[in-house]
Amino acid sequence: MATERLNSILNHLTPGKSGLSSITQKNPDDVVITLAIRTPLAKAFKGGFKDTPLDYLVFSLLKKVVDKSNLDPQMVEDISLGNVSDGKAAYIVRAAALAAGFPNTTAASSVNRFCSSGLKAVQDIANQISNGSIDCGLAIGAESMSAGGDRLAKPFHDEILQNQEAADCMQPMGQTSENVGKDFNISREAQDRFAAESYRRAERAQKAGWFDDEIVPITTTIKDPKSGEEKQVTLTRDEGPRWGTTYESLSKVRPAFPQFGDRSTGGNSSQVTDGAAAVLLMRRSTAQRLRQPVLAKFCGATVTGLAPRIMGIGPSLAIPKLLSKFNLNLQNDVDIIELNEAFASMAVYCVNTLGIDPDKLNIRGGAIALGHPLGATGARQICTGLSECRRQKKKVLLTSMCIGTGQGMAGLFVNEQL
Repeated sequence: MATERLNSILNHLTPGKSGLSSITQKNPDDVVITLAIRTPLAKAFKGGFKDTPLDYLVFSLLKKVVDKSNLDPQMVEDISLGNVSDGKAAYIVRAAALAAGFPNTTAASSVNRFCSSGLKAVQDIANQISNGSIDCGLAIGAESMSAGGDRLAKPFHDEILQNQEAADCMQPMGQTSENVGKDFNISREAQDRFAAESYRRAERAQKAGWFDDEIVPITTTIKDPKSGEEKQVTLTRDEGPRWGTTYESLSKVRPAFPQFGDRSTGGNSSQVTDGAAAVLLMRRSTAQRLRQPVLAKFCGATVTGLAPRIMGIGPSLAIPKLLSKFNLNLQNDVDIIELNEAFASMAVYCVNTLGIDPDKLNIRGGAIALGHPLGATGARQICTGLSECRRQKKKVLLTSMCIGTGQGMAGLFVNEQL
């Protein structure tokens, strides 16, 4: 161990190393991922989780973590739940963890940074490991959009609304999408063509079974809306992909936000979805001691802000900011990119602005085809991206998403299952 520690110090001091060679080094103090799993993603209000409350969704996934990790639950020191819509999320994650088999010595909390909440939970656990507060923690992202959205119940105070950007924080997400489309001339056709490709990729991935190693089956109860009869079901696959979706069929869909514009539709925007994802993190030396499989190394994450009215372009700012911290080049050093498709408008903008290679982007489709459970997406992207890295035997994964109220976040990971 002393030799490893010395090598770690020397590696940090060695000049002239490229960013790529630096992040792919293996050191005892690295924060690593040993498990990354998710539930199927179900259509909100009418899908398999429509009658499943958030507490049971979190509880069910936590039980799967205990079962699949082969780790004594008492080794997990803290759990962070990313969730947007439920103000009682901190109560829920604590009680669900205790019921799922974690001891009362495992702490729990919730975090909310809108669509990046799942990644924020991962970052918070990773930061605790990095600074020595804990050695092992679990990040979850979960959302029951069937239970309700995140709209404000009432406007901000009048003095706050005197600031235009503060007032813009109240704009509906659909309006911000239309703003991006109009401000940056992202045509309806470009958005529909992007969406059609998302559906095509999701269909291909689903038919090929590519999602199988990231999804864990969840058994729950569903109620027939007409008869009220309840029955038990086991969900095993995402409900969002609509096989056979084409540009031609999407071009016939009516605008979803006609009061704001005519480019964003239900076909080229992310789906309203229920689901959850979990990422288990620990220090590399802890993983080795506990004989846990190292799936990937967490390198870091960052966040940035921008004008709320065009919040969708956040990744175009967060991604360069993150890569600059690691001296990495997007085109040459990054292998797989998971960009959240909140709307095709923002996705097309980010692809064009950053020069993203389409062959590296959302290989299994994105939120347009799969769905976007707000608090879960940041963690779900990690599960999907690392699985795709394993399939292709690629190393560097970049995840990113826009964030309501005008922010963007991005995360960087190195796959070690080659």
